[in-house]
Amino acid sequence: MAKANDHDLTSGFATRAVHAGQAPDVATGAIMPPVYLTSTFAQSRLDEHCEFEYARTNNPTRETLERNLASLEGAYFAHAFGSGMAATTAVLSLLDPGDHVVCGENVYGGTHRVMTRFFERYGLNFSFVDTRDLDQIDDAISFKTKLIFVETPSNPMMHLTDIAAVSSLARDRGLAVVVDNTFATPYFQKPVELGCGVVIHSTTKYLNGHSDVVGGVVVTSRADLSERLAFLQNAAGAIPGPWDCWLTLRGVKTLALRMRQ
Repeated sequence: MAKANDHDLTSGFATRAVHAGQAPDVATGAIMPPVYLTSTFAQSRLDEHCEFEYARTNNPTRETLERNLASLEGAYFAHAFGSGMAATTAVLSLLDPGDHVVCGENVYGGTHRVMTRFFERYGLNFSFVDTRDLDQIDDAISFKTKLIFVETPSNPMMHLTDIAAVSSLARDRGLAVVVDNTFATPYFQKPVELGCGVVIHSTTKYLNGHSDVVGGVVVTSRADLSERLAFLQNAAGAIPGPWDCWLTLRGVKTLALRMRQ
């Protein structure tokens, strides 16, 4: 589990894109964080490890990326995954059989597919509505609803949903809100600041920005959700390799410039 520190959350966006979550390498003084291409880490003695134990559980390069992305979203915790769909799958895996999700009707095709063709087989239920219309969301909520899933701007129709309004509705109903922030990126909108509890990205898109790596991330400021996401990250193992993390971190450094342009 990687946590952004308070300094990371207060600097300017472009500065954080370059520096947040990173420090010169202790061993060499290298400015760029190393790519830690290792599967295992030495123990100080039998069954006693230091900060890192096994690369599926945590890896220094991955934690650097996670701290950086948490900072950009104005959140405290981030968990990197091997793809945007792995990140979405991890979030939906927090639910229990019988739970109900209200989801935007115009979401990424892979999101709709994993909901209807995978998670419905294991007892989750989904209602797809136009999330631009709060009444449609409200009408779809039942006593089994646990989550409202919003993608804005949506892929591919670029529909825009009022995150603050949906978050307010969800708060009144005691529900969680997940926002897929892939297309806007935290440069243009920060769902956590608008009341959303969980943010998802396909880092493959604008965050990386170079079309050379696939990845995903889940961001939250809730410690309880972060702990459960860390468990899923380790237990299911859908994690990115350290080289993929380094490439994404490289791409994020120019995010402010690219999005502004």
